[in-house]
Amino acid sequence: MNELSKTLKRVLVPIADGSEEIEAVGIIDTLRRAGADVTVAAVSKLQITASRGTRIIADTLLDHCRDREYDLIVLPGGMPGALKLRDSEILAELLKKQVAEGRYYAAICAAPAVVLAYHGLIGNRMATAYPSLVSQLPHQQMVERRVVVDGKCITGKGPGAALEFALVLVGLLFGRDIQDRLSREMLVILPWHEFYIEPASSPQKEG
Repeated sequence: MNELSKTLKRVLVPIADGSEEIEAVGIIDTLRRAGADVTVAAVSKLQITASRGTRIIADTLLDHCRDREYDLIVLPGGMPGALKLRDSEILAELLKKQVAEGRYYAAICAAPAVVLAYHGLIGNRMATAYPSLVSQLPHQQMVERRVVVDGKCITGKGPGAALEFALVLVGLLFGRDIQDRLSREMLVILPWHEFYIEPASSPQKEG
Protein backbone atom coordinates (compact mmCIF):
# COMPACT_ATOMS: atom_id res chain seq x y z
CA MET A 1 0.00 0.00 0.00
CA ASN A 2 1.15 3.53 -0.76
CA GLU A 3 3.05 4.97 2.23
CA LEU A 4 0.92 8.12 2.11
CA SER A 5 -2.18 6.32 3.31
CA LYS A 6 -2.89 5.29 6.88
CA THR A 7 -6.08 3.34 6.21
CA LEU A 8 -6.92 1.36 3.09
CA LYS A 9 -9.92 2.85 1.31
CA ARG A 10 -11.83 0.98 -1.38
CA VAL A 11 -13.03 3.01 -4.37
CA LEU A 12 -15.12 1.95 -7.36
CA VAL A 13 -14.76 3.83 -10.68
CA PRO A 14 -17.32 2.60 -13.22
CA ILE A 15 -16.58 3.27 -16.92
CA ALA A 16 -18.27 2.63 -20.26
CA ASP A 17 -17.74 3.36 -23.94
CA GLY A 18 -17.81 7.15 -24.23
CA SER A 19 -16.60 7.94 -20.71
CA GLU A 20 -14.41 11.06 -20.54
CA GLU A 21 -10.80 9.86 -20.35
CA ILE A 22 -9.32 12.96 -18.70
CA GLU A 23 -11.76 12.56 -15.84
CA ALA A 24 -11.57 8.78 -15.56
CA VAL A 25 -7.78 8.52 -15.60
CA GLY A 26 -7.27 11.65 -13.48
CA ILE A 27 -9.54 10.25 -10.79
CA ILE A 28 -8.01 6.76 -10.90
CA ASP A 29 -4.42 8.04 -10.88
CA THR A 30 -4.89 10.58 -8.10
CA LEU A 31 -6.74 8.22 -5.76
CA ARG A 32 -4.14 5.50 -6.33
CA ARG A 33 -1.38 7.98 -5.52
CA ALA A 34 -3.12 8.56 -2.19
CA GLY A 35 -3.14 4.82 -1.51
CA ALA A 36 -6.73 3.95 -2.33
CA ASP A 37 -7.60 0.46 -3.54
CA VAL A 38 -9.25 1.55 -6.79
CA THR A 39 -11.31 -0.89 -8.84
CA VAL A 40 -12.05 0.21 -12.40
CA ALA A 41 -15.21 -1.61 -13.49
CA ALA A 42 -16.65 -1.59 -17.02
CA VAL A 43 -20.38 -1.77 -17.64
CA SER A 44 -20.34 -4.37 -20.43
CA LYS A 45 -16.85 -5.27 -21.69
CA LEU A 46 -13.38 -4.92 -20.21
CA GLN A 47 -11.88 -2.70 -22.94
CA ILE A 48 -13.77 0.51 -23.53
CA THR A 49 -13.23 3.30 -26.03
CA ALA A 50 -13.44 6.62 -24.24
CA SER A 51 -15.03 9.79 -25.60
CA ARG A 52 -11.93 10.91 -27.53
CA GLY A 53 -10.93 7.48 -28.80
CA THR A 54 -8.60 6.44 -25.97
CA ARG A 55 -8.80 2.74 -25.14
CA ILE A 56 -8.96 1.87 -21.45
CA ILE A 57 -8.89 -1.66 -20.02
CA ALA A 58 -10.90 -2.07 -16.83
CA ASP A 59 -9.90 -4.28 -13.91
CA THR A 60 -13.22 -6.13 -13.94
CA LEU A 61 -16.84 -5.96 -15.02
CA LEU A 62 -19.37 -4.08 -12.93
CA ASP A 63 -21.39 -7.27 -12.49
CA HIS A 64 -18.56 -8.65 -10.35
CA CYS A 65 -18.76 -5.68 -7.96
CA ARG A 66 -22.40 -5.85 -6.93
CA ASP A 67 -21.78 -7.69 -3.63
CA ARG A 68 -18.83 -5.58 -2.49
CA GLU A 69 -18.76 -2.45 -0.33
CA TYR A 70 -16.85 0.71 -1.22
CA ASP A 71 -15.86 3.79 0.74
CA LEU A 72 -16.47 5.81 -2.43
CA ILE A 73 -18.13 5.28 -5.80
CA VAL A 74 -17.07 7.95 -8.29
CA LEU A 75 -18.41 8.42 -11.81
CA PRO A 76 -16.55 10.10 -14.68
CA GLY A 77 -18.62 12.07 -17.19
CA GLY A 78 -18.40 12.06 -20.95
CA MET A 79 -21.05 11.27 -23.52
CA PRO A 80 -22.41 8.80 -24.31
CA GLY A 81 -20.57 7.19 -21.40
CA ALA A 82 -22.74 8.88 -18.77
CA LEU A 83 -25.88 7.57 -20.52
CA LYS A 84 -24.50 4.03 -20.40
CA LEU A 85 -23.71 4.42 -16.69
CA ARG A 86 -27.23 5.77 -16.15
CA ASP A 87 -28.77 2.74 -17.84
CA SER A 88 -26.81 0.17 -15.82
CA GLU A 89 -29.20 -1.45 -13.35
CA ILE A 90 -26.25 -2.82 -11.41
CA LEU A 91 -24.72 0.64 -10.99
CA ALA A 92 -28.07 2.16 -9.99
CA GLU A 93 -28.40 -0.54 -7.33
CA LEU A 94 -24.86 0.07 -6.05
CA LEU A 95 -25.37 3.85 -5.90
CA LYS A 96 -28.68 3.58 -4.06
CA LYS A 97 -27.09 1.24 -1.54
CA GLN A 98 -24.15 3.64 -1.15
CA VAL A 99 -26.52 6.52 -0.35
CA ALA A 100 -28.69 4.45 1.99
CA GLU A 101 -25.65 3.31 3.98
CA GLY A 102 -24.16 6.81 4.27
CA ARG A 103 -21.01 6.33 2.23
CA TYR A 104 -19.40 8.73 -0.25
CA TYR A 105 -20.60 8.93 -3.84
CA ALA A 106 -19.32 11.35 -6.47
CA ALA A 107 -19.74 12.34 -10.10
CA ILE A 108 -18.25 14.88 -12.48
CA CYS A 109 -19.21 16.63 -15.75
CA ALA A 110 -22.29 15.01 -17.31
CA ALA A 111 -22.64 12.33 -14.63
CA PRO A 112 -24.16 14.46 -11.80
CA ALA A 113 -27.13 15.37 -14.00
CA VAL A 114 -27.36 12.35 -16.28
CA VAL A 115 -26.83 9.68 -13.59
CA LEU A 116 -27.26 11.06 -10.07
CA ALA A 117 -30.15 13.45 -10.69
CA TYR A 118 -31.86 10.94 -12.99
CA HIS A 119 -31.91 8.34 -10.21
CA GLY A 120 -32.98 10.85 -7.56
CA LEU A 121 -29.65 10.66 -5.71
CA ILE A 122 -29.01 14.39 -5.30
CA GLY A 123 -32.23 15.28 -3.52
CA ASN A 124 -31.92 18.54 -1.58
CA ARG A 125 -28.12 18.62 -1.84
CA MET A 126 -26.15 21.29 -3.65
CA ALA A 127 -24.35 20.10 -6.78
CA THR A 128 -22.57 21.19 -9.93
CA ALA A 129 -22.20 19.69 -13.41
CA TYR A 130 -21.16 20.51 -16.97
CA PRO A 131 -22.65 23.91 -17.90
CA SER A 132 -25.05 22.63 -20.56
CA LEU A 133 -26.57 20.15 -18.07
CA VAL A 134 -26.90 22.14 -14.84
CA SER A 135 -30.57 22.87 -15.55
CA GLN A 136 -31.24 19.20 -14.74
CA LEU A 137 -29.95 19.63 -11.16
CA PRO A 138 -32.53 20.20 -8.40
CA HIS A 139 -30.80 23.33 -7.04
CA GLN A 140 -28.94 26.02 -8.98
CA GLN A 141 -27.19 27.97 -6.20
CA MET A 142 -23.76 26.31 -6.58
CA VAL A 143 -23.70 25.29 -10.24
CA GLU A 144 -20.90 27.76 -11.07
CA ARG A 145 -18.54 26.15 -8.54
CA ARG A 146 -15.87 23.80 -9.84
CA VAL A 147 -16.34 21.27 -7.04
CA VAL A 148 -19.28 20.96 -4.64
CA VAL A 149 -19.33 18.81 -1.50
CA ASP A 150 -22.65 18.46 0.31
CA GLY A 151 -22.61 15.72 2.89
CA LYS A 152 -21.57 12.45 1.24
CA CYS A 153 -22.35 13.74 -2.28
CA ILE A 154 -19.45 15.26 -4.26
CA THR A 155 -19.83 16.72 -7.75
CA GLY A 156 -17.43 18.34 -10.21
CA LYS A 157 -17.88 20.63 -13.19
CA GLY A 158 -15.89 19.03 -16.03
CA PRO A 159 -12.57 17.88 -17.50
CA GLY A 160 -10.60 20.99 -16.46
CA ALA A 161 -11.62 20.43 -12.84
CA ALA A 162 -10.82 16.71 -12.81
CA LEU A 163 -7.61 16.84 -10.76
CA GLU A 164 -9.11 19.36 -8.31
CA PHE A 165 -12.16 17.10 -7.96
CA ALA A 166 -9.94 14.04 -7.39
CA LEU A 167 -7.86 15.85 -4.77
CA VAL A 168 -11.01 16.91 -2.91
CA LEU A 169 -11.95 13.22 -2.84
CA VAL A 170 -8.49 12.44 -1.43
CA GLY A 171 -9.07 14.99 1.32
CA LEU A 172 -12.39 13.44 2.28
CA LEU A 173 -11.03 9.89 2.34
CA PHE A 174 -7.54 10.44 3.74
CA GLY A 175 -7.50 13.89 5.38
CA ARG A 176 -6.20 17.33 4.55
CA ASP A 177 -2.52 16.57 5.19
CA ILE A 178 -2.36 13.90 2.47
CA GLN A 179 -4.44 16.10 0.18
CA ASP A 180 -2.02 19.00 0.64
CA ARG A 181 1.03 16.78 0.10
CA LEU A 182 -0.34 15.30 -3.10
CA SER A 183 -1.41 18.68 -4.49
CA ARG A 184 2.18 19.92 -4.00
CA GLU A 185 3.68 16.81 -5.60
CA MET A 186 1.27 16.98 -8.55
CA LEU A 187 1.74 20.76 -8.94
CA VAL A 188 -2.00 21.38 -8.61
CA ILE A 189 -3.08 24.61 -6.92
CA LEU A 190 -6.52 24.09 -5.44
CA PRO A 191 -8.77 27.12 -6.03
CA TRP A 192 -10.69 26.86 -2.76
CA HIS A 193 -12.69 30.02 -3.54
CA GLU A 194 -14.22 28.18 -6.52
CA PHE A 195 -15.35 25.21 -4.40
CA TYR A 196 -18.35 24.80 -2.15
CA ILE A 197 -17.76 22.46 0.78
CA GLU A 198 -20.66 22.20 3.20
CA PRO A 199 -19.08 22.91 6.63
CA ALA A 200 -19.92 19.53 8.17
CA SER A 201 -18.21 17.84 5.19
CA SER A 202 -14.84 19.61 5.52
CA PRO A 203 -11.83 17.26 5.76
CA GLN A 204 -9.90 17.61 8.97
CA LYS A 205 -6.17 17.98 9.46
CA GLU A 206 -4.61 14.73 10.58
CA GLY A 207 -2.92 15.03 13.89
